Amino acid sequence: MKIGFLTILLFLVVQTAWGQFRVHSGMTVTVNCDKSEAPVVHTALELLQRDYRAVFSDSLHCEETRGNILVGTLEVNNAVEQSKADLSGLKGMREAFLLTVLPDGRLLIAGSDSHGTAYGIMELSRLIGVSPWKWWADATPMKRKSFELPSGYRNVQAPSVEYRGIFINDEDWGLMPWSSLHYEPWYKPGRIGPKTNERIFELLLRLRANTYWPAMHECTQPFFLTKGNREVAKKFGIYIGGSHCEPMASSTAGEWSRRGKGEYDYVNNSTSVRNFWEERVKEVDGQEILYTVGMRGVHDGAMNGARTVEEQKRVLERVFADQRSLLQQYVNKDVTKVPQVFIPYKEVLDVYNAGLEVPEDIALMWCDDNYGYIKHFPTEAERARKGGNGIYYHVSYWGRPHDYLWLGTFSPYLLYQQMKQAYDHDVRKIWILNVGDIKPIEYQTELFLDMAWNIEEVNKEGVSAHLSNFLCREFGEKVGRELLPVMQEHYCLAHIRKPEFMGNTREEEYHTNDYRIVKDMPWSKEYILQRLSDYQTVSDEAERLSAQICDGREDVYFQLVKYPVQAAAEMNKKMLYAQLARHGEADWGRSDAAYDSIVSLTRIYNTGIRNNGKWHRMMDHQPRRLPVFEPVDRSVTMKPMKEERAAIRRWNAVECAKGDFVPCEGLGYEGKAAVIPKEKEVTFELPDCPSDSVEVEVRLLPSHPVEGTQLRFTIALDKEETLPIHYETKGRSEEWKENVLRNQAIRRVALPARKKKLNKLVIKALDEGVILDQVSVYPL
Repeated sequence: MKIGFLTILLFLVVQTAWGQFRVHSGMTVTVNCDKSEAPVVHTALELLQRDYRAVFSDSLHCEETRGNILVGTLEVNNAVEQSKADLSGLKGMREAFLLTVLPDGRLLIAGSDSHGTAYGIMELSRLIGVSPWKWWADATPMKRKSFELPSGYRNVQAPSVEYRGIFINDEDWGLMPWSSLHYEPWYKPGRIGPKTNERIFELLLRLRANTYWPAMHECTQPFFLTKGNREVAKKFGIYIGGSHCEPMASSTAGEWSRRGKGEYDYVNNSTSVRNFWEERVKEVDGQEILYTVGMRGVHDGAMNGARTVEEQKRVLERVFADQRSLLQQYVNKDVTKVPQVFIPYKEVLDVYNAGLEVPEDIALMWCDDNYGYIKHFPTEAERARKGGNGIYYHVSYWGRPHDYLWLGTFSPYLLYQQMKQAYDHDVRKIWILNVGDIKPIEYQTELFLDMAWNIEEVNKEGVSAHLSNFLCREFGEKVGRELLPVMQEHYCLAHIRKPEFMGNTREEEYHTNDYRIVKDMPWSKEYILQRLSDYQTVSDEAERLSAQICDGREDVYFQLVKYPVQAAAEMNKKMLYAQLARHGEADWGRSDAAYDSIVSLTRIYNTGIRNNGKWHRMMDHQPRRLPVFEPVDRSVTMKPMKEERAAIRRWNAVECAKGDFVPCEGLGYEGKAAVIPKEKEVTFELPDCPSDSVEVEVRLLPSHPVEGTQLRFTIALDKEETLPIHYETKGRSEEWKENVLRNQAIRRVALPARKKKLNKLVIKALDEGVILDQVSVYPL
């Protein structure tokens, strides 16, 4: 009996080991893949071969015979069906993939379509330790001797959002000069060519994205007028689209002056405009295009020829009919099968709201207010449309009230909260992120695209865990865990005031030049000193941890951590020490030294530590040469700085005594904001008041209405309730500008108070979308 038992046990051990998928250095590994697979699959295999060589220092061989790894797309590679693996998770799915270890120890990578197969191949790259930022942030993979997956391993994934991608925008000071003057030199600035786009598309493939809006400023040669761009997009399976002012795959800003005739005006010159579109649609026959339909003016301007909303509506209805006729003629007779999107942005939203009829199969794409707060969530009728809904979202922006093009400090917690809310309102067709020049917005790009790929996974782990995983992947468990609070504080401080906003200046306020004069922030000396101390702490921690970065990882650490953290800290030092100096409270030399530090840090970024100047011309510490980026002019002011007001009590939203609320992880001035659902309330307990009346100050996230046109709440102190308090904003009002610069909407109300041991302060949400940040009570 003992011998029989040992024999069975030995058999089970051998069987388990045999059922594993295992590779190691020195081992010949082959991939079985059919030559008839789509180009994107073979492109992914080329990347995997490079990744495998980087990790194991060995080659990965591709052939059409039996191999260690079986790769295939359903209905393309018969070997996938013959593997007898459970493929039910792929049937009827779009861009889904399966990784599973077969009973004989081979690894199967199967896709529901070619994109799914490619993403599955890239998943294996991730599993062996290759970062999506391998090239774009110099995240060199760590060497390893072996890798294994257990017997029965199964990994099935499918996208949450159908079209997922990025928009290269405001490229004038980063991507365009870097590409045209350094990476693939042209005879002058202005070209983002196929070599650069191939690197961009590689990043998108690694991040499981499929859509690209190319750079479109007048300073850049248009995508389709640059030889080789079309071909590389096909190689990577990328859908090419365009923004709200680039209909029919035409970059109007850069192309109308070259290909158009007369005015870009569909009222008085419709034949020429239609020919302009027709020429492009014919030219890109066979290309994967996500067609933007509709029309605005050249670049980011209003439509020509139509003045009133009603006139614009009539023109747009005619434009839809003509554009769809072209798509029917040249792309697909069944025009409903051609991917199309309409973007009601800026004044076009007014036309849409006036009753513009958009064909049912066209996706509607909504926008944020350029500062991260989504302006419109689909109504019930819009959610029921066959075409679905999308979002165009900014984490980089040029415009009023002030640009933020330099450092990638956009709050990942705000990005998550707004995009999750959009997804919950059935915005699941298209997600596009304005990433500026890609660098230095690496983390926000990955978070956004991870949400678009698998929002439930991100929701389950939370943003802090997602950020921690990102840092640990790039810098190892120990450094990654220590970096988490550093990056959280970095994002929190910038949420209170972005580095680009620290001059207290404005841009594009054409009625006056006063807004371009650097001036005091409305902060007290005590707050300024505390902010300087907080920034010094995160800067010192970033410096301390840099000593723990292993050889070969210095550049990725500098790009992802040290430069953004320390440059933000130095910008705050430059402006805040200048403010103190104006009041005789500091030496001007500290402000000047901070400016010099920014210049020095930027020089290191562009010349590199070990990468031989790979990013030369990519980082510009003064995009658009705005006043905030200059050394601060020395001046003196006799106006006193703001005095800190003593409060009876202060709370963050989640510090209420009781109530119905949903915490917003990491969001708000102290990371403790909360959503108060419609018709729900939160209660704060206030001790004996020193006066018979108080001022209650409520600070909220400056979000926009989720349903209807209003955002309201009430305040009650011991049942003395206010009338509804509105805080929604319209357009680019003065209040909206102040709100987005400080990331808070503020309301103050005077209320009578009773002298008793405990007063109850109740805040009640009257509409969906109320996000409370902080509450303070002051004596009157």
